[in-house]
Amino acid sequence: MSNKSLVPAAPGSQLFCPLLQHMRNQTSSTKVNVGLICIHGLVSGLGILENALTLWVVGFRLRRRTVASVWVLNLALSDLLATLTLPLFTFYLKSSNSWELGNPLCKIQSSIFFLNMFVSAFLLAAISLDRCLLISKPVWSQNHRSVAAAWRLCGLGWLWAAVNTFPYFFFRSVTEKYDGKKLCYHNFALYSSSRASLHTHCKLWQAGTAISKLLLAFLIPLVIIAVSYIQISLVLKTRHKRRRKNSSFTKMVTLVVAVFAVCWAPYHIFCIIEVAADSQHRSFRLVESGLQIATTAAFLNPVLNPILYVFSCPNFCMRIQQSVGAVFDAVVEEGGGLLHRNSK
Repeated sequence: MSNKSLVPAAPGSQLFCPLLQHMRNQTSSTKVNVGLICIHGLVSGLGILENALTLWVVGFRLRRRTVASVWVLNLALSDLLATLTLPLFTFYLKSSNSWELGNPLCKIQSSIFFLNMFVSAFLLAAISLDRCLLISKPVWSQNHRSVAAAWRLCGLGWLWAAVNTFPYFFFRSVTEKYDGKKLCYHNFALYSSSRASLHTHCKLWQAGTAISKLLLAFLIPLVIIAVSYIQISLVLKTRHKRRRKNSSFTKMVTLVVAVFAVCWAPYHIFCIIEVAADSQHRSFRLVESGLQIATTAAFLNPVLNPILYVFSCPNFCMRIQQSVGAVFDAVVEEGGGLLHRNSK
């Protein structure tokens, strides 16, 4: 890409992708969806409290650091960052779908949303592979699995997520509509100065980002998770004495995967519909209304995760009577929580 194409056009000659231009032409309803705002408010408060508590307990209150606690700690950090941006999105809804918080917060809010999406998918896939190796390759795991290795893998996951998030940070901007309201949305024509290639340029970026999100942050991790636990089930079938011990964990895994899929599937579906819709009026209306609900569903994932961590603790009803630290110790300890066996 030439230096010329990286310089934003002058305000008077600003270019917009066809989809964004169509959004600018639309007159937004001034009616505030009180129900959706209330849901966002409750989800925001609950999510911040849950993940802050998880981060504090797992990060500072555990008796010893384990591989499982490293996974949970990084998931909680990612989820806390995501839930901290929920009040911004709630304010956007309260302002009748007009972004009044400026361009920097627009970039930050959307970037953290996508960062959480990629980090969560990466970590869930890593946890599944870790569990699969523990069961199917116990000797190899005993020799190579360590807390330090888990930290390195998490660092790689954060770096990988940041690289995938960069395009959304780069192209995200506040765009003013003709009715005076403001959009916090990606403008893939932001750094383009050629009208001749505008349509092709926009279509490539819109399709590329939507498909990459679908593959890298949903389908591929989901396939890895599914294959891992299919392999675990096959191995455990040959170990009758361990079936009963792992039955509760298997149910928990099914729930975790189901919640991940249910929360994120609507968002990715509407992103693909958005690319196909372009400026078609009926499809655009469907995307406009559906994408807000799908985004809300996606934000439920970091809110539900801490609940799943706690309920993965064996004998929950008994342990809930103990201190919060003891409960989380049981959740992430290698011998009885999300992952079994001792780490190095």
